[in-house]
Amino acid sequence: MRRALLLAAVFFVAAFTAKAQDPVKIDPTHNKVEFENAQVRVLRFTYGPREKSVMHQHPANIVVFLTDAHVKFTLPDGKTVEKEAKAGETVWNAPAKHESENASDKPLEGLQIELKATPAAAKTPTAKEKS
Repeated sequence: MRRALLLAAVFFVAAFTAKAQDPVKIDPTHNKVEFENAQVRVLRFTYGPREKSVMHQHPANIVVFLTDAHVKFTLPDGKTVEKEAKAGETVWNAPAKHESENASDKPLEGLQIELKATPAAAKTPTAKEKS
C-alpha cells in the first residue's frame, strides 16, 4: 500500500511539473528564442487566429505587442482572464503560469522579454571602453 501511495505521489508531482514548463520547449510552434544573455531572454510569440498554447510558465517579463491583441489566459485553477492590447503597446507581467489563446480572428505576434532571476553584476567600463 505504501508503495502505491509513493508511486501516486511521484506521478502527481511529475504531472504537475510537466504542466507548467518553458514555452519554447513545450510549444516551439508558437515560441522562438530571438536573443538570450545573462540578464534576459527575448521570445517571439506568434499565434494564428484562435490558436491556443499549452500550460507553461514565464518569469517576470515585459511584452511588446507587434499586432493588436485579444488574448485569453487560462490559469492553473481553471479561471480565465482576457486582455486586449494595441500594436506597439508594452506591458509588464509578474511571473505566471497559464495557457494562452489568441481570442481574435487575426494573427497575433509579439516580443516577450523575460528577466533572469539573478542578473549579472554591472561592470564599470575601463578607460579603453569609455573612449
